[in-house]
Amino acid sequence: MTDQYTRHEIETGRKLFSANWDFVAAASSDVSLPPMRGVEIAFAGRSNVGKSSLVNALTNRKALARTSRTPGRTQELIFFNGGSELNIVDMPGYGYAAAAKTKVTAWTATIGAYLRGRANLARVYVLVDARHGLKAADDAIFEELGQAAVSYQIILTKADAIKPSELADRIVEVEAALAKRPGAFPGVLTTSAHEASGLEELRAAIARLLNERRAKAL
Repeated sequence: MTDQYTRHEIETGRKLFSANWDFVAAASSDVSLPPMRGVEIAFAGRSNVGKSSLVNALTNRKALARTSRTPGRTQELIFFNGGSELNIVDMPGYGYAAAAKTKVTAWTATIGAYLRGRANLARVYVLVDARHGLKAADDAIFEELGQAAVSYQIILTKADAIKPSELADRIVEVEAALAKRPGAFPGVLTTSAHEASGLEELRAAIARLLNERRAKAL
């Protein structure tokens, strides 16, 4: 996939994420969202899909985002910044049935308010476990993103956990499902936080997104 990006995009992506990334804020409701600044990208996905692990691998920080074996631990929108215009948002995991209904309701309301009211949100990367593919819970977030008119793209995580042939089939399967959704950005990214594979491509993709965002602002 590296050949999909220019050397400049790859290098820009590397520099972008070689900065010292830090925690900025945590929001548990729409009123506690931090002021909008720069450009935001968000990572969403089912509980235990590997969001926090990917954020840590992407930013070269072992413990920037909190990881846990307990699904549903991330209960807030967590904001990070690396000293540039780019901000990363780690969204609460969804689809964990054991979470209290009151918490699920609160998360849903906060996420909805965030998606609808964040003008600087450039894209949401929806993480999907490569071993399991798309689930009903993913369809629900796709609907939410579509209604909020937010661009989103799929990242298959834990790509090292299945055979290359199975991964290729999974990509085709996901792309076919997304072809029916006009709000989905074309192309499926694959990553493995464990093996650090796909990170160079993801960084380059984000660098390209930032450049496109700047061009639109001119």
